[in-house]
Amino acid sequence: MLKTYIFSSSLYSLDKKTIALLLACCLQFATVMAQNEPRPVFPVPTERQMKWQETEFYAFFHYGMNTYTGKEWGYGNEDPSLFAPTSTPDPRQWLRLCKLAGMKGGIAVVKHHDGFCLWPTETTNHNASFSSSPIGSKVNIPRDFAEAARELGMKYGFYVSPWDRNSALYGTDKYVTDVFLRQCFELSKYGTDQFEMWFDGANGGTGYYGGKGGTREIDSSCYYDIPNLRDSVHRVCPNIILWGLGGEARWCGTESGYTNETTWSMGSGLSGAEKGWKWMPSESDAKATSAGWFYHDGETTKDSETLFKMYLETVGRNATLILNFPPNKAGRLTDADSVQLVALGEKLISRLGTDLAPKAKVWASATRSGSGFSPVNLIDGDKGTYWATDDGVVAGTIELTWDEEQTIHYVMLQEYIRKGQRVKGFTIETTADGTTWTRQAENIQTTTIGYKRIIPLNGSTANSYGEGYKVKGVRVCITDSRACPLLHTISVF
Repeated sequence: MLKTYIFSSSLYSLDKKTIALLLACCLQFATVMAQNEPRPVFPVPTERQMKWQETEFYAFFHYGMNTYTGKEWGYGNEDPSLFAPTSTPDPRQWLRLCKLAGMKGGIAVVKHHDGFCLWPTETTNHNASFSSSPIGSKVNIPRDFAEAARELGMKYGFYVSPWDRNSALYGTDKYVTDVFLRQCFELSKYGTDQFEMWFDGANGGTGYYGGKGGTREIDSSCYYDIPNLRDSVHRVCPNIILWGLGGEARWCGTESGYTNETTWSMGSGLSGAEKGWKWMPSESDAKATSAGWFYHDGETTKDSETLFKMYLETVGRNATLILNFPPNKAGRLTDADSVQLVALGEKLISRLGTDLAPKAKVWASATRSGSGFSPVNLIDGDKGTYWATDDGVVAGTIELTWDEEQTIHYVMLQEYIRKGQRVKGFTIETTADGTTWTRQAENIQTTTIGYKRIIPLNGSTANSYGEGYKVKGVRVCITDSRACPLLHTISVF
């Protein structure tokens, strides 16, 4: 009684706003306790990492001095006047076509290893404004790219090479403070809504280096002062991810548009590591054309079926896909690019655009006690609700059934990764009669799920669509998990 009296008396000395805040906190605490919310399994993603992962599929645009010299890695001694577009570069055309392909954003290369900058930077004369070309000298790709992305409702970001084969300062402390960090900060001012800044892993080697030439080697783990860079850029662009050297997302380890069927969002390389200590989600970069990253005369564009396969083997395996389409010497994507981009978008809509799961009845073998964890959450279209089991229950079965026969090709699973990646094993079965169940995709490693996993039921990403399976039910069996599994969505296509 004494404790109650003291607490009650102290309330009278508080203003109404503070009392309301205390009551709201108590209510929120009581709600969480009533819901029996699962504890996180660390590590977990930051909010900016979540927003980045949700972008899923976006474009790369390698354009610059190399477009006109025919090289992939310029030496750094190029005359700025070699940058001579035959027409005004059109970032809006780049992004518009990629949006038709189902991409949610794009990253423009604005400085490659040759050090040539596609904006009027104060850090070097090796930039477009010093070109004698009447078109080239007016180019400002970061400005035009950001404006086009906002107009089209797409996310955007920039690739800026840490390595600079032109700068006489490279390899010294002054390069980091007077050139690289300033360039990154200049780029951050082209929009506070950027979603990714891309830092290539190529660092040090031979170069022009202001005419001195030679070889310069650095230790990239400390040379670029990444913690300071990351904090400085985040102040301006709160939702931006610094990829690669920035330490917020990783390269999957290939440039071929695939990652392993087992992919953890911790660790490094193709598979990551189940016991990795840091959340480091995977991005796969890939070329959509037959030659290099930059445009080359005579190159061809990969067909939409090949690009769709890349999508399944990256986005469908808990990674993001950044797919490169290099603008040509006119600063535009080619007609061949346009054809395949449109065809890819049509495939994504026709194959993965109509979810049959919301029309199904859903059942689970186990559901977490408390409110808010029903298996109905799996088909409600809300990524903020999820199905869960009780603590210590690391396996469970979910069944989706329809009264009428359905023709299906893919099953998509998504974990509620805000509380960590958990699932270590699962299987998928179907039934044609509602009684007999048959396991599908047995040749696929059904291990990890993560943010998103797409399983072609025929077991092939190369010929994934086929005739499909006529079913009345789909069963997902979680066979093992790091802790109680949390799934927010099951989709059937």
